[in-house]
Amino acid sequence: MYSESDLQSAVAAGAISAEAADALRTHVALRPAMPFADEENIRLITGFNDIFVGIACLLVVFSGVFAGGDKHTWLGGLAVAIASWIMAEIFTRRRRMALPSIILLISFVVGLGLFAGGLGAQAMPSHRIPHNWSEGDWYSYERYPWQIALIALSAAIAAGIGAVAHWLRFHVAITIAAGTAALVLLLLSLLAWTTGLELRANPVMAPAAFACGLGVFAFAMRWDLSDRERRTQRADIAFWLHLLAAPLIAHPLFFWIGVLDHGRASVPQGLGVLGIYLVFAIVALIVDRRALLVSALIYVLVALNGLLDRFGAIEINLALTTLFIGSALLALSVFWAPLRRLLMGISPKQWRDRLPSTA
Repeated sequence: MYSESDLQSAVAAGAISAEAADALRTHVALRPAMPFADEENIRLITGFNDIFVGIACLLVVFSGVFAGGDKHTWLGGLAVAIASWIMAEIFTRRRRMALPSIILLISFVVGLGLFAGGLGAQAMPSHRIPHNWSEGDWYSYERYPWQIALIALSAAIAAGIGAVAHWLRFHVAITIAAGTAALVLLLLSLLAWTTGLELRANPVMAPAAFACGLGVFAFAMRWDLSDRERRTQRADIAFWLHLLAAPLIAHPLFFWIGVLDHGRASVPQGLGVLGIYLVFAIVALIVDRRALLVSALIYVLVALNGLLDRFGAIEINLALTTLFIGSALLALSVFWAPLRRLLMGISPKQWRDRLPSTA
């Protein structure tokens, strides 16, 4: 599958004429198949060489992670960041390989985060906490919540700066999502620092994450609405932003229901999970993005598995759960276009004019 950027590059290089490129676009648009936007094409690989180079990049990155050992994680992070940037100059800037570019962007941003976070951790000594055991006193060394928040804060700032620099140099679609993720981590770290509470005991973290998820979703829709036919890189940028927004929205909702705190889900909890998943499916159909369904899938599996476990079907509960969810997702995939046409038919006209066409 050739992207719009590939066509534009071919025209600029003189490989094909502008008229031929327009004819190709028209031919693809008039094919009797699912609308181009509904296919949600994302350029991940162009051939097996992408996978081959991606594996090699991962091996180099993993070797850099352990360069500093257990006591100098900052050194490993710095090695990962430097190696990722050097490899990106070859496989991203020169050869424009999709999968290696994604891997190297993520490793570069994470490497900078480990570098800054590791330096911050060394600068903040841990304090000793006594534990009274029956056999004698035992001590562990831990950090205060505000120290952990500052470490995360420094990592988020470094990752955000790295994402901006990477975007200016290489223009990889996932970079916008990586920078946005760093900003979300920065905001949540500042919130944890100001409150000074443990993450699980902090009552404001879940609402804050949910608000960040809605903000990222709105940001993703801004990119989506600027490219209704999803033929440019803006659609790829929106895809990665939706993939980031989905867990930020889904996790707080299922956390509030209480699915994550118990091994078995009650009937009201299971119904709540299915209800939320149905809302996610409706939103996914309207905006024509499947990220919400993928991110919330693990919670649905846990809830249904817990329900079957509660009713005594212990031996086959996981098989029944995966069979039910898998069949439902396959049916949704088959009937995606007609279901979307049905929903868009009852949606406001201004939505139909701006969202991808169902024709």
